[in-house]
Amino acid sequence: MTVVLRRVNRVLLGLAGLLLVLGGGGVLAASLDLSVPSWWPWSGPSDVLLSAADRQRWRDEGWWWPVVIAVLGLVVLLALWWLLVQFRRARLAEVVVDSGDGEVAVLRGRALEGVLEADATAQEGVAKARVALTGRRATPRTRVRLLLEPYASPAAALTRLSTQALAHARTSTGLPALPTEARLRAVKHRARRVT
Repeated sequence: MTVVLRRVNRVLLGLAGLLLVLGGGGVLAASLDLSVPSWWPWSGPSDVLLSAADRQRWRDEGWWWPVVIAVLGLVVLLALWWLLVQFRRARLAEVVVDSGDGEVAVLRGRALEGVLEADATAQEGVAKARVALTGRRATPRTRVRLLLEPYASPAAALTRLSTQALAHARTSTGLPALPTEARLRAVKHRARRVT
């Protein structure tokens, strides 16, 4: 579902960008008195967006301006909704767990994230851990960000993450695999003086 939403988002952004570039380029070309296609509504710098006749055409109709304002308001609300959706992270709300008796149980995604964060933070050399679950309910994926202490070995931290925290999560949820993307960063610290 997220892949489809990403593709739709990219297509819509591409189309909106293309329309804006073509429209802006056409208006700029007309304002600079360059040649524009014959079907283009503005052909020179003296042309206006709406002529006096066009502006006064619907003036006497009582429904015209409320409809125009409602449509423009709807366009603004849709654009704001689309903008806010861009910042929403696709986190997994729940994970399906095989209970062993042929039935399935549902585990809250935040609970599993919290346990994974606690396990990862308890490891030696890890100052802080952040975990986000993505993917599907039956096949979750994890994104782990580890903030390492200055003395920590990245290879050892990854090994402990894989063999301890992630192994415990796979075992407790009964998942055959738990694909993980791990990002490591070191804690900012001052350089030590060597004498």
